[in-house]
Amino acid sequence: MSLDVPPPFSHPIEAEFARILDFYGIPWEYEPRTFVLARDNHDRITAAFSPDFYLPDQDLYVELTTMLPNQIRHKNRKLKRLRELYPEINIKLFKRGDIRSLMIKFGIDDPDMLHNEL
Repeated sequence: MSLDVPPPFSHPIEAEFARILDFYGIPWEYEPRTFVLARDNHDRITAAFSPDFYLPDQDLYVELTTMLPNQIRHKNRKLKRLRELYPEINIKLFKRGDIRSLMIKFGIDDPDMLHNEL
């Protein structure tokens, strides 16, 4: 859910997504949980994943990325591993094209937001 003081978003597109959620009264949390994906032989975390948003009413995590399609392989691997380890977790990845469509639908016309990788 949005707070009086906005969280320090990693990318402007996250702030826009939060504004859309707020506009429609959709409760959200920003990066509320980190999922451990791998540990070394000493039980130290070597890989983890923190989805951008959690929508409690939908029990859905949302990850946003503005990476170009040929650069998204690493993020897809993390999502695949998350789904293997935590099959009960619902997560949706919004890729660059999805975000562009969302921005157009909601009248946000700032193409520069998609140029910096998230």
